[in-house]
Amino acid sequence: MSCMNTPIPHKKGLKEIAKELMIHAENAAFITVDTSGVAHVRAMDPFLPEEDFTVWMGTNPKSLKVAQIHNNNAVSLYYFDKENAGYITLQGIATIVNAKDKKERYWKKEWKSFYKNKTTDYVLIKFVPNKATIISEKYQVLGDSITWEAPKLDL
Repeated sequence: MSCMNTPIPHKKGLKEIAKELMIHAENAAFITVDTSGVAHVRAMDPFLPEEDFTVWMGTNPKSLKVAQIHNNNAVSLYYFDKENAGYITLQGIATIVNAKDKKERYWKKEWKSFYKNKTTDYVLIKFVPNKATIISEKYQVLGDSITWEAPKLDL
């Protein structure tokens, strides 16, 4: 773990703060890049992050994001916690998972109307981050006073 720019004057570590931001934000913006180099951003309803910060999300296998992941699996995931004035941007690798056991494990009953057939209409995106940038006013984790560069976390 590396933290740059800002001393952290509290007892929580940067990883704990990052996880708290992800949990409190609830939704996230998932960013892919198309073959022309254009970024595409969409709102997602991710599952809570795992201990190693892996995030699972559901989607339609025919969606544009799935095709973009197949072409370029380097993606970003952005959480904004308005209530606590903080955000985390994670960068990492996404893979499409179509395993029945994983699809059963990562399923939300409120998605039933979106995915009529879980076997054919539903796949998972497994996002494994390798780095993050974090801002948290609540914990005084702030960007550099001159460059505004946010503290970094290697995962």
